Amino acid sequence: MTARLLRFSSFILFVILGAALPAVIHAASTLEPVTIETASGDVTFDVEVMRTEEERQRGLMARAYLPETRGMLFDFGQPQDVRMWMKDTPLPLDMLFIRADGTIARITRGEPFSTRTLPSGEPVLGVLEINGGISARLGIKEGGLVRHKLFGTEK
Repeated sequence: MTARLLRFSSFILFVILGAALPAVIHAASTLEPVTIETASGDVTFDVEVMRTEEERQRGLMARAYLPETRGMLFDFGQPQDVRMWMKDTPLPLDMLFIRADGTIARITRGEPFSTRTLPSGEPVLGVLEINGGISARLGIKEGGLVRHKLFGTEK
C-alpha cells in the first residue's frame, strides 16, 4: 500500500509541476529590459510589461518577493493622469511615473497593503515599479531618462 501511495503522490506532483512549468517559462520569456540613465551610469531592470486593464489591475498583488533587478512596467497606452495603490501588495515599492518622452516625472514610495492613492501629478504614459528604496540607492532621480520601446527611447 505504501508503494501505491508513493506512486500516486509522485503522479500528482508530476501533474502539478507539469501544469505550472509552462507558466514559469512563459513569465521568464516575457521579460523586457528597461534601462535608466543615472549620474553614475546606466541601471537595467528586467520587467514584466502590463498592457491590458486586467494585467494593470493585478500588478504585483500577492507577490511576496521581487528580485532586485526585476520590476513591472505599466503601459497605459496614451498619456494620462494615473493613480496607483498598493492594496493586496505585500512589498514596499518605488513607483516611477514616466512621461511619454521617457523622462521620470515623479518617484514615490508605495507602502505594503496601503489603499492610499499615489497620483502621477501630470499625464504619464507608464509607471515602473521596483523594490522600495532602490531608486535612492542607485541614484535614480526625477528628470532621469528611461530607455524602453514604450517611450521610443531604446538604444
